[in-house]
Amino acid sequence: MIYRHLDFYELQAFCVKVFQGYGFNEEESRLITDVLLEADLSGIESHGIQRLTRYDYEIRSGFVKIDGKPETVFESPISAVIDGHDGMGQIIGVQAMDLAIQKAKTAGIGIVTVRDSNHYGIAGYYANMAVKEHLIGICMTNSESIMVPTFGKEPVLGTNPIAFAMYAEPVPFCFDAATTVVPRGKLEVYAKRGNGLPDGWALDETGHPSSDSDRVLHNIISKSCGGILPLGGAGEQTGGYKGYGFGMICEIMTGILSHGCTSNHVNRTPGRVSTSQCFIALDYGKFGDKAETEARLSAFMDEIRNSAKADGEKRIYVHGEKEFEHHAQVLKDGVPVNEKTYDEMIRIGEYTKASDLLPNFID
Repeated sequence: MIYRHLDFYELQAFCVKVFQGYGFNEEESRLITDVLLEADLSGIESHGIQRLTRYDYEIRSGFVKIDGKPETVFESPISAVIDGHDGMGQIIGVQAMDLAIQKAKTAGIGIVTVRDSNHYGIAGYYANMAVKEHLIGICMTNSESIMVPTFGKEPVLGTNPIAFAMYAEPVPFCFDAATTVVPRGKLEVYAKRGNGLPDGWALDETGHPSSDSDRVLHNIISKSCGGILPLGGAGEQTGGYKGYGFGMICEIMTGILSHGCTSNHVNRTPGRVSTSQCFIALDYGKFGDKAETEARLSAFMDEIRNSAKADGEKRIYVHGEKEFEHHAQVLKDGVPVNEKTYDEMIRIGEYTKASDLLPNFID
């Protein structure tokens, strides 16, 4: 698969016009675009511009309601539940984390759960919203069922990513990962490339290992058996039950606490997706001097970076560093896009009357 590059700012302008073409106002369109392209800036291809075709399908099919507005249906000084009313996940997610941040500034912690939402991009975006306010940010979401539990063959949990972020110098700590071996978007990337899947990623409908990306994706879409393995892989020997357990924690904090849907019920109702999410902000100033706490984390991260390297290795990264450094590279060199994704952009641009802003390749 050949990758060429698009200027970031031209791509940004195109996406804003695309979402306006669907019916979102300019502010909403810029917010959705900001979350979407943050993935490309961070080098997370699976959740970046290649996901535009998914949003196109879900918006035009009525799963995403353009006029769906988030509504707070339960609230306490430290918590809230928001009904997303099937709106765009990014709009709901930013409102939910903003509310969690407000509560943390007042009460020390804010926990906001969401039900009846849609795909919201990368979880790390919302965790980093709290970091900008010098708070710990935690975010997680369930999804349509895609994870096969240990010793099973039917997917009953989602990819269920968990993100945790905290301010540090020179780069904030940010861990953002699916509790499956890989997210669905990674399978889509491999399918577009025409590549087989690595061993230990997925199972076919019989519960046996499969390297066929098209077959695994077909089973996921058709709600058949088979799917992606939990982090750690199949069985117990390599710790697959741990990824399964982390996925369960995500289900409890999202679908259960919000009184929404768990992953095995997501996208089961015609015209609805019903994703559940959780947003947490924590004021670590409640544990002592905030600047000193941040300095302690910064020092610990330096100790990790400077610890002994394996033979032949030159660097140890701390979570968030690669993504932070990738920003500057993308702004300089452009966003890498494969031919299939660009073809999807052409089609979407025509439908949304954004073709005049479709960026040309810069290489």
